[in-house]
Amino acid sequence: MAPHRLRIDTGVATLALPGQPESGDLSLVKRVGAATLVAVVDGLGHGEDAASSAHAAVAAIDRYSRESLPELVKRCHTALSGMRGVVLGLAYLDPTAATMTWLGVGNVEGVLVKADATARPARVGLVPLAGFVGAELVNSQARSVPLGRGDILILASDGIKSGFADVLPSAPTSQALADHILSRYAKGTDDALVLVARYAG
Repeated sequence: MAPHRLRIDTGVATLALPGQPESGDLSLVKRVGAATLVAVVDGLGHGEDAASSAHAAVAAIDRYSRESLPELVKRCHTALSGMRGVVLGLAYLDPTAATMTWLGVGNVEGVLVKADATARPARVGLVPLAGFVGAELVNSQARSVPLGRGDILILASDGIKSGFADVLPSAPTSQALADHILSRYAKGTDDALVLVARYAG
C-alpha cells in the first residue's frame, strides 16, 4: 500500500475545569515521516500555572519530535525547570512497521483497542511509570506493541473516569469517539482531555 494511504485518523476533545480561563490539559498530534506522534500532557493542578507547564512540555515534544520517546521525556524534564511538573502519555504510531510505541509517566491512562475480534488480548493497557516529569529525571522506557488496521488508541487525562474503553460506540470518526468519551466520562472536578487515534488505513 502506498505510504500516503497509511492514515492515522485522530480526534481530540477537551474541557477546562469550570471557572478556569484555561485548561492545563493539552495534546499534540504531529506527523513524523510516515508515522504519527501523539501526546497528552496534564500540568499538575489546574489553571494558568498548570497550563504554562503543559505548554512548555508540548513545545519541547514538538521541537524534538524525531527523538525517541524516552528522550522526549528528558527534553520535557529540562523544559520544566523552575515550573510545575506534568504527567504525560506519548505514543508513536508507525503503520509502515505496523507497530505502536508508547510511554507514560503519572496518571494518564492509555488503551489500545484491537479491531481484530480474534485478538488476545482485545485491549492493551498503557502501564505508566509512577511520578511526574519535572521533579526528578525519570528513567523511562518505551514499550512497542503490534498495530493492526482499525486499531484504536485512546489517551486520557485524569479528568476522565476510568472504564471509558469498556463499551465503545461504533463512532464514524475519531473525533466523534473523543467527543462521546468526554461527554460521558468527564469528572467535572478537573480539566479533562481525550485523544483518539485510529489506524484507518
